[in-house]
Parts: sequence; structure tokens; C-alpha cells
Amino acid sequence: MKHLYRKIPKIDELLVLDNVKYALDNYPREFVLEILRDILSMYREKIKEGNEIEISLNIISKVFDEELNKKGRFSLKKVVNATGVVIHTNLGRSKMCKEAIDHILEVANNYSNLEYDLNEGKRGSRYSHVEKIICEILGCEAALVVNNNASAIMIVLDTLCKNKEVIVSRGELVEIGGSFRIPEVMKFSGTILKEVGCTNRTHLFDYENEINENTVGFLKVHTSNYYMDGFVKQVNIEELRELKEKYDKIIIEDIGSGAIIDLSKYGIQTEKNLVQQSLKEGADIVTFSGDKMLGGPQAGIIVGKKELIEQIKKNHLLRALRIDKFTLAALEATFRCYLDEKYAVKNVPTLRMITYGIEELKDKCEKLLHKVQNISGFNITMEENVSIIGGGSMPKERLKTYVLDVKHNKLSSKDLEIKLRENKIPIIVRVEKNSIKLDIRTVEEEEFNDIYEALEKLRC
Repeated sequence: MKHLYRKIPKIDELLVLDNVKYALDNYPREFVLEILRDILSMYREKIKEGNEIEISLNIISKVFDEELNKKGRFSLKKVVNATGVVIHTNLGRSKMCKEAIDHILEVANNYSNLEYDLNEGKRGSRYSHVEKIICEILGCEAALVVNNNASAIMIVLDTLCKNKEVIVSRGELVEIGGSFRIPEVMKFSGTILKEVGCTNRTHLFDYENEINENTVGFLKVHTSNYYMDGFVKQVNIEELRELKEKYDKIIIEDIGSGAIIDLSKYGIQTEKNLVQQSLKEGADIVTFSGDKMLGGPQAGIIVGKKELIEQIKKNHLLRALRIDKFTLAALEATFRCYLDEKYAVKNVPTLRMITYGIEELKDKCEKLLHKVQNISGFNITMEENVSIIGGGSMPKERLKTYVLDVKHNKLSSKDLEIKLRENKIPIIVRVEKNSIKLDIRTVEEEEFNDIYEALEKLRC
């Protein structure tokens, strides 16, 4: 076997190969060298194990291309969401609108006035770029943005409620994902939690009976990722407003998903208040997410009374929780879409997907069916089904949709799901019974080719 060791080329011999030289021009040198070293180590290991192998520059060149293709891919990548879940937490939540993407690119490619006041010629505030437009659209006195909604509620409590009691209904002490729970968030912020009522029923007198000299206010938390039905009751903001004014307390509401358009006119029976409605009914501070129903980037948006927002802006936590220029750019562009509701529904992907008409979905599904139905080895049909909004938003809502029901002649539904998930551009589907479903609601027409190519590879 020693003669095989002598056939292994040196790194310098590989560096003159055309494809390696191309890689050196397009990737960091150390990254390319690492791949070459790994290939040569693989050959040495095979020889050591007693394998008879063929070694040549031509073969090594081909192996290099394969390894570069594998290792040159980014870990964070595009996937096709064919699950029908519009706000898919595991797939990046909401897709952003073209305006937001364009604005991010503009800011990324250039210097910007992130913290520079162009009118005064001196240091400015990064939050000024979004505060005005948020206030204009929501009708609030002031606004502030941090990096997510958990951060938003934490800094609000830390600023306004530290070492004070805040009254919360037991039915609203929710877990908001990733094992982050409202009681723990309150404890971390130094707020004293006062639970009232029962899991299923809380009354106004439950709140009033617990008010004392150390009570600063009330926290309302929307149970957006689950719902209770039957013998239930919760106190709304308008009712709490009586206690707020009677005892001079504050009301904080964590809306979570944060819808700012009434979708009932589009056939979506939402149960939760709009952000504007909560403010109008008496909430002093409202927090919500930027990347759920709003359809923007990950952010925690805080709106409400100016005097309270100004206090929050002075909290030293704000620097640790602040958003970067890309989030600001995306958020400003997203809110600008909402200056015209019809424009927002048409151009913000989350809203567009949620409000699709059933005939529009049917037409789109027929187009995809026509493209893929003749791939051999598959049985593909179209059928009616339902989508969900996702992201903890409107858990009861079921949206009528169309899907492609896909079965493979040799692969089980589980194996087919894995093959599609492992595709170069992963196709993420849902499995129901003995077939996979491609829900057209969350698939863009420009992604039809990605699906076709993934299925074509599995023809038989």
C-alpha cells in the first residue's frame, strides 16, 4: 500500500487546478486549504484501512468540487414554505415586503444617518426614524422599539414597575414560546406579581380587592397562542379603565401578535383588539411584535403615553436591547406600507397570504399541478384543505386553502418528506396520513421551479 501514499499529491500541486484557483478567488484561502487537507486526509485514511483506491488530480478535482458545494453552503438558507403556516416561527416567521428589503439593501450598502440629525448637524436618536410614522399610523403619543416583544415587556416592567406590585389574571400567565413565561419575565424585571382570579374566570372585583399602596397597575396579556372556551371570563381594558382612573394606576397590555388592521372585512374573524383599539380603550402602554401580524422584522414595539415612553428611553437596559440599522430600515418601510390599508394588504406578504381569496388559491394550485403532475413515479392531485396563521396568532382561525396531495410510488410519506427537506433548496411540507401536502397559500409562484426540480430528482 505504500505506493499509494506516494501517489497522494502535495497541496501545491492542487492549488494550480483551475477549479481550485477559481475557489481561491471566491472564498477565503484558509477555507479552500482546509477542504484540500481534508480530502488528502481522507485518502490517507482509506489507504491505512487497506482500501485499493484510484488517485489522480482529475479525481481529486471532482471530489474538491463536491466538498466545496457542501461546505460552501450557508447554514442559514432559503427554504420553500409549503406548510400553509403563514407566520412560521421555525421558518423565520413573517416574510418581509419588497420595500423593506430594498431599504435594508440601501442602508447596508452605504453609510446612513442612523444616529445623526441631518437638520441639526449633530448626534441624533436612532429611534426617531420610526417613532413618527408609528405614532401617525397608530394614533399614539410616543413609540419605542427594542429587539423583540419579550424585551419590550421586560423593559416596560423594569422601568415602570420595579419593586412594585402588578396585578395579572391567572388566566393570562402564559408561556410565550421557548419556555419564556410571563411570571419569570416579571420576576427578572424586579416586578412583584399579584395573581388574581381563576384560570378560566377573572372578574373586575378580583383586581380591585388586591389593590394596595404598593400597586402600580395592571398587566393584560393576550393568550394569543391558545384559547379557552366554555365557562370563561376575562376583564377587558375598558373595565380596567374604571379602576385605573379611580385609583390612579396604569394599564400595560402585551398584545403579542399585534394586528393593526381589522381583518374581519376580509373574512378573518379575529378575537383580539387592534393595537389602536387597546390604546383608545385606556391602555397606557401596549407592546407587540414586529414580525408577526405586522409582517415586518423581528422587533418589540412599545407604544403609549409620552411621559411613560420617555421614562423607558432613559432605562440603561435600552442599549442592550436596541435594534440595529437593518431592523430600523425594514420597520420604517413596513410601517410606510400601512399608510394605505389596501396597499398593505396587497404588498405585505403576511397580510397578502392571510387574505388570499379561495379562487385565487385554486388558480395558483392548478398552475403548480400542471407543472408537476407528469413527473413519473408520483401520484399528485389537488384538494381542498385548511391553513393556519401561525406564530401564536389567532389559534382558532382556519383558512380555506388548496393543496397538492403528493404520493410517491416507492417512497413512504416520511421518506419523501425527508428527501424534500434535504434538497439543495429545502422544501418544507406537512405530512397527513400517507401523503405529503403542499399548501399553495405560502408558496410563491417563483418557487414553483424549486418544487418541480426537487420532485424531478425523485422521479422513477
